[in-house]
Amino acid sequence: MSISLSIKAALKAVLRPALDYALPPRCPGCGAIVGQDHGFCLSCWSGMTFLGDPCCARCGIPFPHDMGAGAECGACLADPLPFDSARAVLAYGDVARTVALRLKYGRRIGLARLIATHMVRHVPDGEPPVIVPVPLHRWRLWGRGFNQSALIADHLGRLSGLSVDRHGLRRVKRTQPLRGMNPAMREKAVRGAFAMADGHDLKGRRVLLIDDVHTSGATAAACARVLRKAGVVDVRLLCWARAMPREHVD
Repeated sequence: MSISLSIKAALKAVLRPALDYALPPRCPGCGAIVGQDHGFCLSCWSGMTFLGDPCCARCGIPFPHDMGAGAECGACLADPLPFDSARAVLAYGDVARTVALRLKYGRRIGLARLIATHMVRHVPDGEPPVIVPVPLHRWRLWGRGFNQSALIADHLGRLSGLSVDRHGLRRVKRTQPLRGMNPAMREKAVRGAFAMADGHDLKGRRVLLIDDVHTSGATAAACARVLRKAGVVDVRLLCWARAMPREHVD
């Protein structure tokens, strides 16, 4: 076994220069040639807004300064979200959008690993959660050929050592694309769209819910409510990118 792996590693080292010459690594954001696989060029990297502390303990919206442990924004205090926290790698912008669209519609499935690599730092501490991707309806899955959230979840599971449950949460109602809908319309569109699979038990577990892009939060909220009803004790949303409220956008 070890000999076989050593041979593969040696072949990879020998062939790598030729492969890089024929197919040089390119920036996932703009396609410019870069020094390593999945590396961003300086221009794209400079245009990406990474998210993290200090932020609202629940929704993850950035705070201008540290507000103390567990501090929540006014919107979350007034109308708490149905999940315990929401985090994203990036604020939704040109580069984040390009990567998400190339994965979702351009069939660049290798980008799922890139996204998962950046997500690892947001995996919550404490009792290990089970990773659950936001599901696609079977007709959309058959049409696209893959669920981008499930691909990201699989890579995140391998990188973090967490278990992944692809089949517990199901999308039982096909919905229209939510783009262009206002928050109320989005919430109505996804109402009743998700359910737990028969005989599937996540009672008492913690769940890390994975999606590619967080906009209004209607889809994630619908998933969280179903998971809560099934007895999940802690639901945390983790995404590649999230839309920012107007006051947080330059």
